[in-house]
Amino acid sequence: MLNYKQQAADHAFKLIRKGQTIGLGDGETVLFLAGLIASDLPLAASLRLTSSSGKTVARLKELDLEVLDLKELKRADIYFDGCDAFDPALNALKSGAGIHTVEKILAGMASEFILIGDSGKYSKQLPTAYPLVVEVIPAAYLSVVNRLEAHYDDFGCSLSLRSKENRPLLSVHGNYLLNAHFEKFPELPELNISVKMIPGVVDHSLFYQMATSAIISGPGGIQTILRPV
Repeated sequence: MLNYKQQAADHAFKLIRKGQTIGLGDGETVLFLAGLIASDLPLAASLRLTSSSGKTVARLKELDLEVLDLKELKRADIYFDGCDAFDPALNALKSGAGIHTVEKILAGMASEFILIGDSGKYSKQLPTAYPLVVEVIPAAYLSVVNRLEAHYDDFGCSLSLRSKENRPLLSVHGNYLLNAHFEKFPELPELNISVKMIPGVVDHSLFYQMATSAIISGPGGIQTILRPV
């Protein structure tokens, strides 16, 4: 059976050039891409690699690839990452791993931010099956919850704190992760700005107008989607 994620990774790999600084995000397609990089020893030796994901960093080290800490870099040439879903304008939700703040930092540093994965990630509208994940400084948690509930009541917003074994699940920065489920999403430009402006919010998992292109694979083959101008 054809592995669509592997196929997308194969296509993404062809975009990498010697001497570049490459950022890798999270997910199965990214791990396939890491393996392809490691298989080309001359190319791998010339690259500066970094990642927003602890899981990906561990895999890169297993492959004997040197990984630079993000704080050592000012910019990157390409950042490859997966997502939960993206729309025709390449607005994406990346809710699964709860590492969206670091992912946004790396995406913002990159000349190109390319989403990679299978064609099931593409949707005409972002699906409400995935929450907007909000990273919140613990001291501001109740205040942020109050503001979100009041502001988005008309959109059927329900909130839950991510937890494990009855304790809050913390981000890599030691902050809370708040899942905001919507019955329908507000207008994305408003959602993007308004949530960020709440005091105590670090960032959220909507990647609004950040990706420059997407590479997806499915029954119809490989497709490259560019962000509308």
